[in-house]
Amino acid sequence: MKQSVCNQSSLPDDIAFKIASLLQVSDVCALGSCCRLWRELWGSDSIWEFLAKERWPSLTLFHASSSSNVISAPISKGWKDFYIKRHKEVAGNATAVAKFVELCSQTESLEVGDHLKAIEDLSTTQLGFKDVQMFLFKPKCNVLLNLVGLHYCIHWLGVPGEYVIEALQSCKISERQVCVKWWKLGRWFYGFRMRDESHSRWVSLADLAIAKEPEVLVVLQRGAIHEVLRVQISIANPTCTPWSCQSTQTQN
Repeated sequence: MKQSVCNQSSLPDDIAFKIASLLQVSDVCALGSCCRLWRELWGSDSIWEFLAKERWPSLTLFHASSSSNVISAPISKGWKDFYIKRHKEVAGNATAVAKFVELCSQTESLEVGDHLKAIEDLSTTQLGFKDVQMFLFKPKCNVLLNLVGLHYCIHWLGVPGEYVIEALQSCKISERQVCVKWWKLGRWFYGFRMRDESHSRWVSLADLAIAKEPEVLVVLQRGAIHEVLRVQISIANPTCTPWSCQSTQTQN
């Protein structure tokens, strides 16, 4: 009895794209070794174009915009080659940011300036939401790095909170906590300046994702500016340091 031979046309593109969207890229590559159908399908440029545009949405604009902030895909070399090259670049950039955060948080605390610098570096390299999940939301990552990825997704990528919380839960890091502490310049009262104020909040990544602690999000976004003298993000309770925000009361 002859075995029926399947070909690529036996699986509609929309079904193939749906399957691809549910798999990790490593699984897509592995599936390509199962049989000739999958090998031909996953070797086709249309699949890799779909995967690239899904992972980096700004790619969908590269024909319609001349902005330097939009990635231009070298499709003449094929979407699969582009995807692999872009993935390596993103992995290298994410690793560099992770090393920077690790270097700046050797005492298990991170100054807000370094926190914002890490986010700016992510923005410069144009990491997508899936990149953050892949490289910064891993359970083995430092919670301070998790927070950098969370803040980047909310304020730079504009990812809705429900999607962020779903990603945190999927990566099993939603209940991780950080302590955010900030010092504010003392107010003037009848010609005397009061002692500087100290505020601290223990918050989980999930609470920040759903904006349950809006004041903390504002402090992290603004950083040390105007009346806020310093902002420190810690894994554990901040310990005393030689730096002090306390100032003596002075007369007007």
